[in-house]
Formats: sequence, C-alpha cells, structure tokens
Amino acid sequence: MRLSDYAAMVRSKNAGPFVLTFDILFSDEASYERVKRSGALNADMFARLYQTESAKVRFFECDRARAFKFSIPHPTTQGALGCADLHGGQQFIPLLDVEIP
Repeated sequence: MRLSDYAAMVRSKNAGPFVLTFDILFSDEASYERVKRSGALNADMFARLYQTESAKVRFFECDRARAFKFSIPHPTTQGALGCADLHGGQQFIPLLDVEIP
C-alpha cells in the first residue's frame, strides 16, 4: 500500500524563503503506528526522493500529533527566477506514492 492509503493529510509549504517543510498527518493511531513501524519514512528516503543530502533533512516523528514532519532546504529561493511553486504547496505530490511495506 502507499502512503496516501494511510495518511489523512499530506502537505508541503514554505517555512520561510529558504526551507520547504512537509507534514504527514494521520486520523487514527493504527495508521500512524503502521507507517512508523514500517520505517519507510526516514531522512535517507526523503533525501533520495527530493534529491538533497541526507544530512540536510530534518525529520521529526510527532507521536502525540500522529504526524511526521520533514524539512529540507528550498531547491531555489522562494520567488527566485525558476521557482515553479511560489508557496511550496505542490511539493508533497511525490510522497503520496511512497510504498509502505
């Protein structure tokens, strides 16, 4: 199954002009724990998916909120020439297809 089958919300947004942040939220404890136990979401996977260095990925598991949060450097400065997503709101799409073993 894919992450989109478990998560209630997957979103991305700018966290200032130099950082993109991603939130993955779950509506129930069972789905959150299933994804967490799988180990599929981690800094290395995220770095590969978004073509950045693993050391630059900030990854948080938020048990009380049943959520994961990732932050990475923005590939371009927000609003710079070549920035195709001014608000960072479309960057979450590749996450939807992440396989959860």
